[in-house]
Amino acid sequence: MGGTVERMRIMVTNDDGIDSVGLHVLARAMRAHGDVTIVAPDKEYSGAGAAVGALHQIQPEVHETRVDGIDVSWAVSGPPALCVMFAGLGAFGDPFDLIVSGINPGSNVGRSVYHSGTVGAALTGRLRGISGVAVSQAVDDWGVEGQGWDDVLDKQCWDSAAEIASTVVGGLVASPPLEPVVINLNVPNRPVAEIAGWRLAQVGSGPPRSMASVDLEPKAGHAGSYRVQMSWGEPMPLDPATDGGSIMDNRVAVSWLSHLTHQEPIGDGGIIAALDQLFG
Repeated sequence: MGGTVERMRIMVTNDDGIDSVGLHVLARAMRAHGDVTIVAPDKEYSGAGAAVGALHQIQPEVHETRVDGIDVSWAVSGPPALCVMFAGLGAFGDPFDLIVSGINPGSNVGRSVYHSGTVGAALTGRLRGISGVAVSQAVDDWGVEGQGWDDVLDKQCWDSAAEIASTVVGGLVASPPLEPVVINLNVPNRPVAEIAGWRLAQVGSGPPRSMASVDLEPKAGHAGSYRVQMSWGEPMPLDPATDGGSIMDNRVAVSWLSHLTHQEPIGDGGIIAALDQLFG
């Protein structure tokens, strides 16, 4: 008799919090590929990157929760990278085989990749030897730096992003990489039939729309305190070969993200000579 084939264990997380519709839709789509456990922040942590937080101050807690269609769900009082770190240390049972993060409302392209908690979760998984897929979806008016405001969320085609994410994960499961990878997936906010196609995209230098300026506005009755007034730039055309340009071209952007690696000094600015003098 043949042995029992173990199902893949998939952890689904996000940076928008346990109540996010995108998280729930994505988790249910992942059931086709294995046993799904949600481990997500208990509240909004957008922009957290790969931060785990000041653990001595946040004193993280974990709470059981319920999500329709998912057998096991946990809410963590900390950012998504902390969820992944706890999972890697065995807090939620046997090791996970794959981290899937999203669906983030708002593209995570260009420099947004550095700040994205959605991407940060996948990067943290790779540090523990687990591949990850970060899933983001454009919002109407392009959003700003990977963000989507509440008033546009009811316009999201969540099922489109979930279907495309399922296709990518299916390919990853069918042909596992030789070493852990991080795939950054960005999807236009359209029905699948209306998306022009997909592109293996370079990480660009900027998002389709970014913060243009900030001004400090004095806070009445609080001397020396200011409110930060932010203004947003208009959408800018981007190179179609980039992740942001692909989204603006109505194409799914698929990007493999590299590791941080050693770099030889470039224009060391006298640092080497100064250190040699200090320790000479």
